[in-house]
Amino acid sequence: MPTPTPTRAAGLDALEDFVPRAGAAYARDRNHDDGPSRSNVSGLSPYLRHRLVTEQEVVEAVLAHTSLGAAEKFVQEVFWRTYWKGWLEQNPEVWRRYRHDVAELTAGDLPPGHHDAVEGRSGIEAMDAWVRELVDTGYLHNHTRMWFASIWVFTLGLPWQLGADFFHRHLLDGDAASNTLSWRWVAGLQTRGKTYLATASNISRFTDGRFSPAGLATTARALDEEALPARTPVDPDDVVGRVGDRVGLLLHEEDLEAGSLLAERPDLVHTLLATAVSADAGARSPSGVSPVVAAFTAGAVADAAARTPDASGRPARVLADAAPATVLSWARAEGLDTVVVPFAPVGPVAERLEALRPVLDAEGIALVTVRRRWDGTAWPHAARGFFPFRERIPALVRQL
Repeated sequence: MPTPTPTRAAGLDALEDFVPRAGAAYARDRNHDDGPSRSNVSGLSPYLRHRLVTEQEVVEAVLAHTSLGAAEKFVQEVFWRTYWKGWLEQNPEVWRRYRHDVAELTAGDLPPGHHDAVEGRSGIEAMDAWVRELVDTGYLHNHTRMWFASIWVFTLGLPWQLGADFFHRHLLDGDAASNTLSWRWVAGLQTRGKTYLATASNISRFTDGRFSPAGLATTARALDEEALPARTPVDPDDVVGRVGDRVGLLLHEEDLEAGSLLAERPDLVHTLLATAVSADAGARSPSGVSPVVAAFTAGAVADAAARTPDASGRPARVLADAAPATVLSWARAEGLDTVVVPFAPVGPVAERLEALRPVLDAEGIALVTVRRRWDGTAWPHAARGFFPFRERIPALVRQL
């Protein structure tokens, strides 16, 4: 699958192309990975991950063409991303532990076999081919990600956190929730005691015989962890903070579509004195991100800047970096008393915004977060497993 063009226009084109295949064809063929050139999946995940195209736009486009019953499997896949974010929002300790573990594991000597695994020299032909595809394209089929994670944990015996970190550094669609929690699910941590075991027969069946790896683990004993603290309920307020008179909008790599965000809250921002975009893709990992991810993120940021003018028609300014001092310098230069940002779910951008808030506060500048109604409506229902959440999808579709 070629690296997608990092623009909203390209994402909308991909959506339009996929819509006719979102029903029975997707349900029938979605689990097959026949190689890098794929028409059985949408290829929309990098656009959704950065909200160059939104979940609501995707679901609306599909349901304008196909009934919810016919497109059920695809719509559920869109909501999986929403579910993961909502679950992690209520269990932020999982992210904190993951970040701590990755930092510790990468600060010392890496476990035996790690270098060979991430350099495509594991000796397992399928794994080595998938590593090359991931590194070269920034993408792996979802079914392949499950096989990869299972082999990494149960056959190679490597820490799941390092596998999740490898994915997070290389996946164009890698985000804190979907990536971290999917790896935990394979390892038996997310649904306690329930693991996913990759088998040669399953891999052969769904790769049309391209791969049938020998020597895979035949058992998958669930990993264990210290009990998590009680969940944190989702904040009922979609807008946090008070908007002043001199307002600037700051986009970030979690949400690069200002038009639909601001359309939900026309009362909030009547006139934007300034607009800007900042990003720090490298903050995903202590080891940074791949050139493919860095280039896609930079392209997406440039596209968002061109599409987000201020009141005078100036395109948004692309900040040199995402450091609090850089944002403060921009806000001062524009004479702002408020910086509005799209809400960032648990992950690196949320950490960055928390570091920014006191820096702006000290200068009398408010940081106001605006959460999309899609998230505010769906996330509270992600308190348990996906199946109870799945039962809510038809009602959520009607509501949203």
